[in-house]
Order: sequence, then C-alpha cells, then structure tokens
Amino acid sequence: MTQALTKTDYNFKGQQSVYHGKVRDVYNLGDRLVMVATDRISAFDVVLPEGIPYKGQMLNQIAARFLDATADICPNWKLATPDPMVTVGVMCEGFPVEMIVRGYLCGSAWRAYKSGVREICGVKLPEGMRENEKFPEPIITPTTKAEIGEHDADISKEEILAQGLATSEEYALLEKYTLALFKRGTEIAAQRGLILVDTKYEFGKYNGQIYLMDEIHTPDSSRYFYSEGYEERFRNGEPQKQLSKEFVREWLMSCGFQGKAGQQVPEMTPAIVEGISNRYIELYEHLTGETFERVDNADIAERIRRNVEAYLG
Repeated sequence: MTQALTKTDYNFKGQQSVYHGKVRDVYNLGDRLVMVATDRISAFDVVLPEGIPYKGQMLNQIAARFLDATADICPNWKLATPDPMVTVGVMCEGFPVEMIVRGYLCGSAWRAYKSGVREICGVKLPEGMRENEKFPEPIITPTTKAEIGEHDADISKEEILAQGLATSEEYALLEKYTLALFKRGTEIAAQRGLILVDTKYEFGKYNGQIYLMDEIHTPDSSRYFYSEGYEERFRNGEPQKQLSKEFVREWLMSCGFQGKAGQQVPEMTPAIVEGISNRYIELYEHLTGETFERVDNADIAERIRRNVEAYLG
C-alpha cells in the first residue's frame, strides 16, 4: 500500500514551536523555519480524512521551482529544499491576509456573480459577464487568513488599511508584487499550453523588507485552464478543461458536501484516493514538462527527519 504523510511530530535543533496548518506543518527555528508539505488535502477549508500519496512532494517541488523563477521580482523566503517534501526558509512575520488575484471569472467569484453580486472585495465587476470569461485586467480580491476549521473571509483594500493590517505603502507594494508575479506565472503557464486563471500569494516581512512566503503557482493555490480549446468551450458555454484541484471540489459537491455545518465528507475509498493522486501527478507533469519521479515513501517521516537534520547540521 502506498503511504501518505498526514501527520508530523519533529523536534529539530533550535526548534521553538510548531504550527500545523491545513496542509503544511511549519517548524519555527527562530530565524529560520522548516515547512513540511504533507499529503493532507483540504477543500472548502476542511481537511479531508485521507491523505493523497505524493501530493506533498509534488506541491513542494512545484513551489520551489516557481519561487526560483520569480526571485528577480521580489525576495522570497526559500533557502533550500533538503527533502522533496520540505523547504527551509527565513522566518517572516506574515501579513494576516492572502492576496488573491483573478484573471478570469470562475469558481467562487462566478458563484457569487451568478447570484447577483457585482462587487467583490471593493472591486466592481462589469455587467453581462459569463462563466470563465477573462477580466479586462486581473483583479485583486484579498481574503483574511483563517485558522483550521474556519473560512477565509473576503476583505477590501480599504478594510485592510482601516484595520491596520498593512500600511498604505506596504499595501501598494503587495499589489505591485502580486500583479508582477501573476504576469510572470501567466507567461510561464503559456509556455506549457496553460492559462493561469487565478492564484493566491502570501507575504511577510523579514528585516523590514517584504518577502513572498509559502507556496506559489501550485495546483493547490492556483487554477489553470488548458489553452487549447478554451475559446471554443467558452463560446459554446461548456466547462473548461482545468488543471487545478477544482476536480476535488466538484467531486465533493456532487456528493452533497461544501464544508457547511452538518454536512458529511463522502467516503474516500482507495480508488478515489488513487484517482486524486494520479490527477496530481498529471498536473505536475503538465505544469513542469518533466516526468514525476516518485521518491521512496516506505517511511516518509524518518526520511524527512534524516534529511532535515543533515541540512541543519
């Protein structure tokens, strides 16, 4: 049986604390942090009961690749990837918001638009738009950062400034970085026959400077369409062929689950889990243009401990 890492419990040299997020476990070493991308999977802000083999490896390797490919735009937290599922980086003080940027009207934004909403996070939306239609220009729709079990909440630029979550100078830079990163991500995606539809970025401060944190342009944090056939599908009002974890949300919704109180997560059979893992591998290979190489996962937790301790010395 293929193993999945859903829980970690390390005590690294210099460790001060640990934070278990929805998908990542973050070990605080003071000036540095060790971020473990587990095989947990979340949807509708709910951590699902089964892990997805190789998902953490794929997400970590994609994120590391895109952090390197955008380091000329803004500084980022990454120092090294001592294990396929681990990134070590500088410890930043994070802004309590996520910068969501959207190039197309789809997902939760479309669901809101369809219900009559014409303004998201203080951004006015044009009338007469259709699902999966490209915005005239990418829009930024920030959210607050939720704890496990809570839902992220939309927040406007004005509210962020009024609540003191960032200064006007800081927010201007966050916006600038967000749009520049999205432009670079769009260009890289186009080379792979993909459209970067929407994504999220997290930022923090290190030594008084704004740094890009966490993951970037992964299928967990981003939505991609296949370029080929986009126009025809849009014209015909057909669903787009997506490269994202939207297929997981769609499966959950088809089973009557949207993360609302009282709803039960549908059974994740071995066949369902294997299917999701295979889709993630497909995402990885299409996004990177490389064959995914599965690392030995007989004892993932021990392998990570060994590799991280060797890096930390």
